[in-house]
Amino acid sequence: MRAITATSILDTSGKCCPMPIVETNKAMKAMGLGDILEIIATDTGTQKDIPSWCERTGQTLLSMAEENGVLHYHVRKDR
Repeated sequence: MRAITATSILDTSGKCCPMPIVETNKAMKAMGLGDILEIIATDTGTQKDIPSWCERTGQTLLSMAEENGVLHYHVRKDR
């Protein structure tokens, strides 16, 4: 399996809802089509919020993983 290379990284560690989504939305608006954003979060609510946000906004969730209580997401800008 090939590793995903992020175009940008957004670290929302220590921030609670709704800030991870607010910051994700802002970061994605500044990116180009096909770019990949890696989101780092500690808020467990993002496990539902990020996939839901991707579905709502037409972005693609490429991966979601947890490592030592830290969540990592890769989202591709498709719209």
